[in-house]
Amino acid sequence: MWRRPAWQVLRQFVRHDSNTAASLVLERSMNRVQLLGRVGQDPIMRQVEGKNPVTIFSLATNEMWRTGDGEVGQGGDVSQKTTWHRISVFRPGLRDVTYQYVRKGSRIYVEGKIDYGEYTDKNNVRRQATTIIADNVIFLSD
Repeated sequence: MWRRPAWQVLRQFVRHDSNTAASLVLERSMNRVQLLGRVGQDPIMRQVEGKNPVTIFSLATNEMWRTGDGEVGQGGDVSQKTTWHRISVFRPGLRDVTYQYVRKGSRIYVEGKIDYGEYTDKNNVRRQATTIIADNVIFLSD
């Protein structure tokens, strides 16, 4: 009499446990950014109490395209767009080298991931922030 209900309970538990295990499998995804551009300001190093220091600078990337139906090499207007990116470097060795050698106007290549965050400014206003967390910074010659 008790065996059958106990078996059913155990079976339910095993079924539930296997569903839970399947749901714990992490999905593969990718968050990678590659940027090539010019530094807009000399890097600054910041450190909040009890947290790791960070080197921060801005990077400008440019896009150019031709509008109109002209053939290659003929007519059409050339349009350009500059996009500014906030770069944050947390890795200790890379952070220090970046702070020491990157200067305004330097041409660099940055690899990293995009991060969205929120902070409260000095006027107590909540603001959105998008930053690139750099994994690699390569200095290029002009």
